[in-house]
Amino acid sequence: MLMFAQAIKNFFQDEEGVTAIEYALIAALIAVAIIAAVTLVGTDIAAVFTNISNKLQAIPAAP
Repeated sequence: MLMFAQAIKNFFQDEEGVTAIEYALIAALIAVAIIAAVTLVGTDIAAVFTNISNKLQAIPAAP
């Protein structure tokens, strides 16, 4: 029983797992921010290319 109590005590005092979880959460938040930014910019870029395509199609072809 004493070994079990010591194992529980060691488990709660070990902070290496906590640090790894914190780094994982930070990485996840950065990934979400990057995905949101790329999604917003991607929509704007698609609109720009559509606009350019429409203007190029309006130019009469050379004879």
